[in-house]
Amino acid sequence: MEQIPRYTSYPTAPHFHKGVDGKTSQNLLGKLGKQDVLSLYFHIPFCRQLCWFCGCHTKIVNGNKPIEQYMELLSQEIAMQSKLSGASIVKYMHFGGGSPTVIEPNDFVKFMNVVRSNFDVLDDAEIAVEIDPRTVSKEKILAYAKSGVNRASLGVQDFNEQVQRAINRHQSIELVKNVVVSLRDTGINEINFDLIYGLPFQSLETIKKTIDSAVKLDPNRISLFGYAHVPWMKKHQDLIPTEALPGPELRMEMFDFAHDYLTKSGYVSIGLDHFVKPDDSLAIAQKNQEIQRNFQGYTIDKADALLGFGVSSISTLPTAYLQNSSDYRHYVTSIEEGNLPVARGIELSDDDIKRRDIIMSIMCGIRTKVCSNEFASELKSLSPFIENGTVEYRDSFLIMNKREHHQFRKVAAKFDAYLTEGQFSFSQAV
Repeated sequence: MEQIPRYTSYPTAPHFHKGVDGKTSQNLLGKLGKQDVLSLYFHIPFCRQLCWFCGCHTKIVNGNKPIEQYMELLSQEIAMQSKLSGASIVKYMHFGGGSPTVIEPNDFVKFMNVVRSNFDVLDDAEIAVEIDPRTVSKEKILAYAKSGVNRASLGVQDFNEQVQRAINRHQSIELVKNVVVSLRDTGINEINFDLIYGLPFQSLETIKKTIDSAVKLDPNRISLFGYAHVPWMKKHQDLIPTEALPGPELRMEMFDFAHDYLTKSGYVSIGLDHFVKPDDSLAIAQKNQEIQRNFQGYTIDKADALLGFGVSSISTLPTAYLQNSSDYRHYVTSIEEGNLPVARGIELSDDDIKRRDIIMSIMCGIRTKVCSNEFASELKSLSPFIENGTVEYRDSFLIMNKREHHQFRKVAAKFDAYLTEGQFSFSQAV
């Protein structure tokens, strides 16, 4: 199998460099216009227990003091960025991690007040929180509702007990069901499930039961991600028994089964790995050729810029990507000294922007204009994909065959001018 980026950005993160720092970021933030719409991302780098499959930037904490201290630093970073940014209107907000559910209810409400005092958060803003069912509570869910949260994304992964033991994540169907009920009782009705295929000890039989159980809980969206086994990047993944990992053919069978089951159950397939109800905003956006892709996956987020806050978070500006330091001490020091904690990034050339538009359109499965003179060699390299029906090139437009979604990454890679630069390891394209 080929190793190809997931293309949640272009250029991809391995090509970010230290030449882009806090000073560069100040200038770029100042170029945002007053009428530009923002999306905010808050990275909470803490969990109560380490999941061995995890590829996120997080650390394990038992008490609340480190979390409280971090939320204070995050509030300071918000104040800094809001003063530097030429834009303040917020339409989208996302809490990721780690696990945002480690934040205590009162601290979450307090933090949301800080956000609203620094930015103009629209009344109809989409505010989403990633939830670990094991560490959320009714009190926390009430705090989310009080703070305007209207979308919850539950990390389900798999319901099989043997699989859960192998990835060190124990959570019952009953626990997940109770969280779903609590969310709906408080008016948070937009619910996503994250599932993973390719985990140790998974089989067609176990994946069938997991998918069936998930569907019965009736989430609005289901994301079905392929497990990326990258122990050279995430050392704790060595704890996963590699001999129990499904092979390429079984992985493909699992996804194909899940795809067929979910679409027959009334879900609409979105891009590579998302499935949504027909009346969901993502389904409507796909129908209207308006779907977007960013570091959170597929989205309706059409903000002019995404500002990232916290350790390792990434900001997406019209002409650049900025990434905060992944070193916690460096992040703390930078904030305490009144500096933006940006450690690396990349400024985009005109060619980068053109290629980003093409690659993101391909990854979203929507038609995109490609100039035959400017991208002659890339179009020529697509001949095998055109011949097998994966893609069509007609009237200067590249049109993806949505049934060939598993080929999207391979097609997108043909327009990646950085892919052969350096030696980087990516997850396998299945």
